[in-house]
Formats: sequence, C-alpha cells, structure tokens
Amino acid sequence: MDEVELIRAASEARQEAYAPYSGFRVGAAVICDDGRIFAGANVENAVYGLSICAERVAMSKAVSEGCRRFEALAIIADGPTPCPPCGACRQFLAEFGAESLVIMANTKGETKKALIKELLPYAFTNERLFADKG
Repeated sequence: MDEVELIRAASEARQEAYAPYSGFRVGAAVICDDGRIFAGANVENAVYGLSICAERVAMSKAVSEGCRRFEALAIIADGPTPCPPCGACRQFLAEFGAESLVIMANTKGETKKALIKELLPYAFTNERLFADKG
C-alpha cells in the first residue's frame, strides 16, 4: 500500500467537500484488502445531524461495492495538527477491522498513524452482539 497515494486520493476528494456551514473541508480515502481505493468528502446539511463525515462517505462507497475489510484509511483536513476521525467514524471503521491503519494528515504535510483498535480500544463489535448466543 502506498500511503502517499492514499493521502493524495483523500486530498483530491477534499476538493469536493460540501461544507457551507462549518467551512471545514475533509477528504478521506480507504484502501480495501483487494487493493481498490474509494474516496469521499464530508457532506454537510442545514439539519446538522444529517451531515456525514468524509470517512463514512468513503467507507460506505467501498462497502456498497463489496469491500468488507479495509487495509487503511487516510483523512486530510486543513488544521494545525493531523485530522483524527470522530468517534462515530471510529466505530464505523471498527466494524470492518480493528487492525485497519488510520493515517491522519493535514494540508501542511504532517501525518500521524494509529490502528483503529488504538483509537477506539473498547469498540462495540458484532462479537458482543453474539457473545451469549454461542
């Protein structure tokens, strides 16, 4: 996996962000275990709760095309530090693999990396749903 390529795909997606309320434009790109890359941008809504993060846009595109395991996810936004995923996005990503690498970046070229299990150590997973049905 080429991390630079993944960040570039996220950066290109960021250009399509619809962020008229916050002005906070975010791009994300996910690489599936089969090598396919899907990218997305945040989409805000006048009813703020209906907004969707770039990470979940990219992941939903991948899932809708049959991807069920993510090797890595890159996120980029303008800010003083690399952009981490929100809690909802962490939970969404955990559904598809606690071992997925999250590459957080900003437009200054700074990056940080962590596994999703490090960002969300006590994720609610399907194992918890079916623990008593074994």
